[in-house]
Amino acid sequence: MKGDPLTSGFEQVFGGAPDAVADAPGRVNLLGEHTDYNDGFVLPIAISQRTRVAMRRRSAPGFALHAQGQGDTVHFAFDAPPGQHFASYVYGCLVLARSRGADIPGLQIHVDSDVPMGVGLSSSAALEVATLRCLRQLLGLSFDDVAVAQLAQRAEIEHAGVNCGIMDQMASSLADTSRALLLDTRSLERRMVDLPRGTAVLVIDSGVARTLAGSGYNERRAQCEEAARLLGVASLREVDDVQRLASLPPLLQRRARHVVTENARVLQAVACSTGRAFGELMNASHASLRDDYEVSTPELDLLVSLLQQQPAVHGARLTGAGFGGACVALCEAGGLQQAAANVVAQYNAAGHRGQVLVPPVAP
Repeated sequence: MKGDPLTSGFEQVFGGAPDAVADAPGRVNLLGEHTDYNDGFVLPIAISQRTRVAMRRRSAPGFALHAQGQGDTVHFAFDAPPGQHFASYVYGCLVLARSRGADIPGLQIHVDSDVPMGVGLSSSAALEVATLRCLRQLLGLSFDDVAVAQLAQRAEIEHAGVNCGIMDQMASSLADTSRALLLDTRSLERRMVDLPRGTAVLVIDSGVARTLAGSGYNERRAQCEEAARLLGVASLREVDDVQRLASLPPLLQRRARHVVTENARVLQAVACSTGRAFGELMNASHASLRDDYEVSTPELDLLVSLLQQQPAVHGARLTGAGFGGACVALCEAGGLQQAAANVVAQYNAAGHRGQVLVPPVAP
């Protein structure tokens, strides 16, 4: 650990070396948006940017949490939750690990991350999974990677106020950067899926920030639950024919149609042998998110349109919950850099502030 920036940062703040370090990646979702909380199918892939957590036992009770870039060190205890939102993710993980029988001592905790925040790349899931991995290492806990994801999801729901599905945490805990993770969010059955030969993933930030907990995310989830109730099914996963949605009120019919067709797109994508076929599904996904689910913005629509016009781009869509954030595209690997430069230049010439997030741009 000597010479590692995380260890060095920990030593600068807390005056000694950490007892344990761990990390976890962000993720980008290629297909399967807003399907995870409907027990559906998703297809995320990990990105190279990661969140890193270091911990050391302390003799005093309670917790001291320092996040690189945040400035202040936050102090809290099990009976005195932190007031800062970012700290609530860590607090939730500690509470839930204790609920599973972990004997958690007082801790000094240092967090460093290069996962972009607020753009749909699951910076919160990376923080949760990295925190739980570090606890697992520090205390010799028996949680497997699926249990880590499940605890991380509960931490986000119960302590950060985001009624999220399991996709982000499963992707951060189990995915890698070379293959996509096909995940059935109902059974948690999963397998790794190769991308079409010769392709690579591009992610561009629209420059429009979003706050997930304050957005329409929870509203969309409630609408899906109401649609399922009216259809007499446990979740929209049970519906595989859009004709069954005809009895729903128009708004709920549109929401449910997105979920049903998006599940179908994920399963079709797994069988795609060409980047072009996969890209067509991504294009259809964006249209559905824009028109039926209504989570896009004019800026996201423009960015997707510019991406789709590039010869090296097979398909593009918004990624994450929407309401701002980033877009993902599947590209010919050899043409990715030029396509990215063209799109960012055109998008920013229209008065916006886009930037490439994946692959990371060297400083």
